[in-house]
Amino acid sequence: MSTNTSILITKPTQDYELLDSGDGEKMERYGSVVLSRPDPQALWKKRLSVKEWKNVDAEFVRDGKSTEWVIHHDIPERWQIELAGLKFWIRPTTFKHTGLFPEHVENWEWIREQVKSQKSKVQSPRVLNLFGYTGAASLAAAQAGAEVVHVDGSKVAIGWARENAEISGIADRPIRWILDDAVAFVKREIRRGNKYEGIIMDPPAFGHGPKKEMWQIEKDFVGFVELCKELLSDEPLFFLLNGYASGYSPIAYKQNLDDLVEKFGGGVEIGELTIAEAGSERLLPCGIFARWSK
Repeated sequence: MSTNTSILITKPTQDYELLDSGDGEKMERYGSVVLSRPDPQALWKKRLSVKEWKNVDAEFVRDGKSTEWVIHHDIPERWQIELAGLKFWIRPTTFKHTGLFPEHVENWEWIREQVKSQKSKVQSPRVLNLFGYTGAASLAAAQAGAEVVHVDGSKVAIGWARENAEISGIADRPIRWILDDAVAFVKREIRRGNKYEGIIMDPPAFGHGPKKEMWQIEKDFVGFVELCKELLSDEPLFFLLNGYASGYSPIAYKQNLDDLVEKFGGGVEIGELTIAEAGSERLLPCGIFARWSK
């Protein structure tokens, strides 16, 4: 059984870079705006000075149970950046996020490669993106020629994703934007007999659907992956799993995909998602992945 282990690295670009990290924080530049946020993975010392850290445009601060963005310099409510051939609206949110996870750049390119491959007899592969958030993986798949179904439980996230599609110039591509609980949607798709050549799953450790449906990764993950496998066509291309704060090893994710190798061939690649720090050899760990392809 073929398994490769990799460290996927997002490197600094014109519109995005990790400037520094350490002491449980990270400093990033999105376009011309510099932000600092907590990051528990940054378990080392910062390189830049206290003065440089205090000169950020905005920082996310936790004070007891309260959290807020403290704005030090005038910044827009939202602004555009370009990353990996796509454009995104960036906006600091109350949950400390910015609307984009740059560590997925290599995954977006991998998705494009799978969609463009000649391993499927389907001219326009169908791709299902579950927990799709603000749409980066959906846009990458659509950009490469896939018909995409994007599912998320947040109306705000879906609206944000549609706006990202517009500024990326692919609003006319075949993307269905579905506001729904991921588990409920997959069960209905099984009953309807719909099939997909590619599945992307990016589940949180904990969350709620639009009707307050509860998701707990330790209880729901394994059964949900098995349900999703029922949606794969007879000529599937890929199945991508990502993980963040759940604390699991990519080996655990891989072992949910091994039966795809037995059934369809191909192999599973596993590893870590990281961001390279500008001017340094350090990598910031940001999550794990496991991905099967033909």
